[in-house]
Amino acid sequence: MSPRSRVLPVWLALAAAFTMAAFADPDDTPAPRFVPVEVYLESSERVAAWQFELADRAGAMKVVGIERGGHDAFPRAPYYDRDALADGTAPRIVVADYSLVLESALPRGRFRLATLHLMLEGEPDYALRLVTATAPDGAPIDASIALGDSPRDSSETEP
Repeated sequence: MSPRSRVLPVWLALAAAFTMAAFADPDDTPAPRFVPVEVYLESSERVAAWQFELADRAGAMKVVGIERGGHDAFPRAPYYDRDALADGTAPRIVVADYSLVLESALPRGRFRLATLHLMLEGEPDYALRLVTATAPDGAPIDASIALGDSPRDSSETEP
């Protein structure tokens, strides 16, 4: 078999692949969409520090940004792995923050920890886990965490 006759099948395969890609139905792959996802914590005790982990079991999620929550005790964007976020390769994101304000200024009740800005390709299957929530003395406290679109009512937190 001559070298020229070995190259022809390769060219034919490449031409077929490019033709199939050019005429592929664009509805086969969903267009990426961007969504904000709010993360809420609820506790009857004052919260001085917290950490959560969000993963997507379906692999549809890419975190493209994180912004602060809604309480003045946590005035800046929370801590997270900025390199993993920039690469877009992390299968999960760990987010945390702490506050050194006076105990009376710390939130309790239900409050927004953060808003994660996600790019979704397909339908996500979120796995949200509260790693820790602590009181001002560093002791763990009972708390629950949830994803949500909006607060339950206008009195999210107690002063």
